[in-house]
Amino acid sequence: MTKKKKDKKSGMISTNATVADNRRAFYDYTIEEKFEAGIMLTGTEVKSLRMGHCTIKEAHVGPKGREIWIFNLHIPEYPQAGPSLQHEPKRPRKLLLHKKEMNKLLGAVQREGYTVIPLRLFFNGRGLAKIEIGLAKGKKAYDKRETIKKRDWSKQRQRLLKTTKS
Repeated sequence: MTKKKKDKKSGMISTNATVADNRRAFYDYTIEEKFEAGIMLTGTEVKSLRMGHCTIKEAHVGPKGREIWIFNLHIPEYPQAGPSLQHEPKRPRKLLLHKKEMNKLLGAVQREGYTVIPLRLFFNGRGLAKIEIGLAKGKKAYDKRETIKKRDWSKQRQRLLKTTKS
């Protein structure tokens, strides 16, 4: 589970804290490059994120017109707001990127067969909600097995070093 820095009094997440993590992306894809993008959100969405409620696992990033949007990002409704102020939990949200970054991502997806994947949703130092997206290529089954072998060997090596030091 991700480490969330919550204020004990209000139950809200502070700045520089991760709200949601997509760990499965690192297993299924080889991440070539990472980008940090802003998200266009409504007030109740931000409040719901501050409480630590968000699901990023089913989300995907894609073009819509000449812009980049994130689809299927689930931010549940904010319980303290009235019914007229609520937002749609899985609505498409526009990502805020520089023009060069947008062109690079769109070009890589169209020409080279890359995929753009959301990796992490967090609040930056200024308290703004940001999403880290990665330009990725899918892994084959043998690549996934190799990743598992490396991870298991590193765990075993740490255990061995720990027992030899004691």
